[in-house]
Amino acid sequence: MSGRIVVLGAAGRLGYAAAQAFRDAGWSVVSFVRPGAGPRAPRGTAVVQSQERAAVADAARGADIILHAFNTPFTQWQRLALQHTYAVIDAAEATGATIMFPGNLYNYGARMPALIDETTPMQPTTRKGQLRVAIEQRLREASERGVRVIILRAGDFYGAGRGSWFDLVIAKQLAQGRITYPGPLDVAHEWAYVPDVAAALVRLAASRAMFPAFETFGFPGHAVTGRELAAAVAKATGRGYRVGRMSWWLARTVGQLLPLGRELAEIAYLWRVPHRISGDKLEAAIGEVPHTPFETAIAAALRGLG
Repeated sequence: MSGRIVVLGAAGRLGYAAAQAFRDAGWSVVSFVRPGAGPRAPRGTAVVQSQERAAVADAARGADIILHAFNTPFTQWQRLALQHTYAVIDAAEATGATIMFPGNLYNYGARMPALIDETTPMQPTTRKGQLRVAIEQRLREASERGVRVIILRAGDFYGAGRGSWFDLVIAKQLAQGRITYPGPLDVAHEWAYVPDVAAALVRLAASRAMFPAFETFGFPGHAVTGRELAAAVAKATGRGYRVGRMSWWLARTVGQLLPLGRELAEIAYLWRVPHRISGDKLEAAIGEVPHTPFETAIAAALRGLG
């Protein structure tokens, strides 16, 4: 099954990968990007460059799907995240398109259980978690007015570009023979290989008519410890590394002066609390879940970083 999809944020990491995946699956893809970002959108897609709220609805005319993949910087979440969501909801209500949204784990807070599924209570303990819950609540309210909404919840992204913990922290000093890990090395952390997430979005879009008006799915990526991640990097590159811990005290100190440090310090618990996502519901909906073997995905991610 194919149709027309508008990918909001198609020059970003997930947006770009999703636009490519839908294009390759035979969909007509509109890449909606910021002014000046058109050259970074995938080839073979129709590019719209704008930051105007009304332009989202214009781009969505005749669309079957709107993928809300706007990549709002951490320091601008409070100001822009809900505004972007309202623009998406307005467009979906005007056009009848289904909204797809990539959820994350901030909703569950520092008391999250070791296994997270679609029934896990949301108990955010940070401002970003509270904002994520508010976004999903606005989407649920839209579904009660007749908009179809599909949320795919995943862990930390890696692969298919830059801008994640993997390249900004963990692999940043590989050339110097060092891996820097943000938490204890024996705690499981949920990762999501971006090409796999994009492939799952395509499968969910094709099955959307079978779902209720508001539906959520967990994406089971790679729940691995820091030691397992470091070993995969070493195997992919054929060399050993010194593995050190990230200095969270510095992020907290900087957070007293700079917004980014404060935003990062808020989510330190994600590296101390072991967790993974159940994919049982997703598998029941789409069959075999896209899943690149961990060592293969790590090697591909490192090649992508040069």
